Amino acid sequence: MKKNDRIWELDVLRGVCILCVIAVHLIYDLGFFIGLDLHLPAWYVFIQQYGGVIFVILSGCCATLGSRSFRRGCIVFACGLLISLVTFGMYRLGMATRDVIVWFGVLHLLGVCMMLYPVYRLPTPALAAIGIVLVVAGYLIAGTVVRAKFLFPLGLLYEGFTSSDYFPLLPHLGWYMLGTVLGRTVYADKKTRLPGTFRNSGVARFFCWCGRQSLFIYLLHQPIVYGLLELIASLRH
Repeated sequence: MKKNDRIWELDVLRGVCILCVIAVHLIYDLGFFIGLDLHLPAWYVFIQQYGGVIFVILSGCCATLGSRSFRRGCIVFACGLLISLVTFGMYRLGMATRDVIVWFGVLHLLGVCMMLYPVYRLPTPALAAIGIVLVVAGYLIAGTVVRAKFLFPLGLLYEGFTSSDYFPLLPHLGWYMLGTVLGRTVYADKKTRLPGTFRNSGVARFFCWCGRQSLFIYLLHQPIVYGLLELIASLRH
């Protein structure tokens, strides 16, 4: 969508989500690299547990407002593969343990969901029903260990599986579908539900910008945070 036609409250929410991700990663990295024993606030625990689900639902909602979903999905999935390659390289170079590798993170998930979006040409009630079934199935199989190692993208783990960022298709594909249901119903006319002047404020414009650039912020924030904390850690010794 063109900048002037975008639904600003969705951009703001996405901007808030991506900044919360940075805050969560920063708190984790402060403990991992600097060794700070931080008391985790309630908002951190909430974001850690539910922030990913909120972001996936929001992404599904936004998918109904844009175009070229398959193309965008390929780009996002390629970015996920890049993160996998970089984290695997960190492990192989001895910069981190094997736990740092991202095998199927949020970008892998969103890329697949976007590429599958053209398949969602179902009536809204049917899509909602399938989404609920996938969500329930995902939570039912959570933690299930199988011998087939290639099933981890679905949420079926194998013995010893670790991933520093893990968003399996079950239940998250279901959450994404429910997000598309939200977009089809609440934003069926593709217009904002929060008219007013606040959208022109500096705060709203800042979060809108963060929301529009969420992919690039996500890709760049961790190397920057990692580099700064590595520098601080080296200076302390």
